[in-house]
Amino acid sequence: MGYKNAIENKTILITGGTGSFGNAVVDKLLQYNPKKIIIFSRDEKKQFDMGNKYNDDRLRFVIGDVRDRDAIFHAMYGVDYVFHAAALKQVPNCEFFPLEAIKTNSLGAHNVIDAAIQRGVERVVVLSTDKAVYPINVMGMTKALMERIMIAISREKRGKTVLCGTRYGNVMYTRGSVIPYFIDLMKAGKPLTITDKNMTRFMMPLAHSVDLVLYVMLNGKDGEIYVRKAPAATVGDLAEVLVEIFNYNKGIQEIGIRPGEKMHETLISSEETFRAEDCGDYYKIMPEVPEMDYKNYYSKGQKNNHLPHEGYTSANTKRLSNDETKELLLSLDEIKEELKNFKR
Repeated sequence: MGYKNAIENKTILITGGTGSFGNAVVDKLLQYNPKKIIIFSRDEKKQFDMGNKYNDDRLRFVIGDVRDRDAIFHAMYGVDYVFHAAALKQVPNCEFFPLEAIKTNSLGAHNVIDAAIQRGVERVVVLSTDKAVYPINVMGMTKALMERIMIAISREKRGKTVLCGTRYGNVMYTRGSVIPYFIDLMKAGKPLTITDKNMTRFMMPLAHSVDLVLYVMLNGKDGEIYVRKAPAATVGDLAEVLVEIFNYNKGIQEIGIRPGEKMHETLISSEETFRAEDCGDYYKIMPEVPEMDYKNYYSKGQKNNHLPHEGYTSANTKRLSNDETKELLLSLDEIKEELKNFKR
């Protein structure tokens, strides 16, 4: 079944739907003629702006917080699919306010999943991050808990709802990510500040993240987490290429790694390689124990596949050359628009 057959005349709810992902996935979903797309989020101004941008009667905007069980339960009426994107994503904010991150990223996800099951939703896709693998910061820890909550509830087989997930690396030019930050520094006439030039990050265009979510919506089974294969670049190379593209002359300043940051990110852990399956453009990670069978949990193991023993990381994936990084950056509509208006 193709995307059009799966989505046509269906009702889709997107939590945190006014963000970068929400706008990108709405662009795609509207092409497949859904019955309704419900944008559930807290920010009334962003909802107002998004409503004006699309001016489409198929979009419905609901003010609410995933922390509020009643609000998400009410919004879930008549919904077929849920994309759960609502989260506290800024690493420093989560470090300073860890309990808030727990309430939104972990407990909020539980509320969304529970409401979906009670409402008889067909599928829920939760959106996670590479920071959930070997987490060293609160944001990653709370997202890792979200994954485990999804997997644990999927084992219970309550109702018909299929629960599955995705994991992203660095999605290029999303709000709060490094590329718009670098461009803001250039607009302000300041040097580009990088933590460590040898730090690597996955490079994924926003369109690929949308493709991943739609693929999982169509193909995901209970407890599975999907990863899209993506190349990586060093932060130093990324900064150098942006300086070249914008012909910027204020230089690059290395400031050192900040708390909560890794030199390299991981999309599939070493332990998960035993449960990962190559699906072409994607990897599928099976749950450790797909059923509520505690005996099997202790008595059965798995063998590794062709993935590196250290897992799938930004250090061992395909490394982009500067020319390849430049080509990828210049393919982004946002970069093209910034180049038109950039004042040197």
